[in-house]
Amino acid sequence: MLEGGCLCGDVRYRIDGPVFRMSHCHCSMCRKAHGAAFGTYLNARAEHFAITQGADRIGRYDASPEAVRTFCTRCGATLQWIAHAPGASIGIAAGTLDDDPGLRPARHIYVASKAPWYELPDDGLPRHDGPG
Repeated sequence: MLEGGCLCGDVRYRIDGPVFRMSHCHCSMCRKAHGAAFGTYLNARAEHFAITQGADRIGRYDASPEAVRTFCTRCGATLQWIAHAPGASIGIAAGTLDDDPGLRPARHIYVASKAPWYELPDDGLPRHDGPG
């Protein structure tokens, strides 16, 4: 089981199942949502993810036709990327986890739209111009 939450602590969540496919996403939406060169997400099945505190503090933003992004309405912390497709896994902002998930980033995605001021490190991870 993994737990995490937002910066101010109002929103808390639990993951009661396996996590998989950790990625560094360099798309412009992730960069802007995180205020950083990229966002790092790991995935879990929706049925394994539960908000345990502060559900009333979760804001939703329809970022694209493909997905909704969630965030804490008090501190603004990015929490999830939820695909509209039925049965799809959800992306959880890795920086919101309390502990080590036992998983490491496996790829860089959307590198074609990376920040022009950011140089990708030679970390040996596969690089994909799109979603991978």
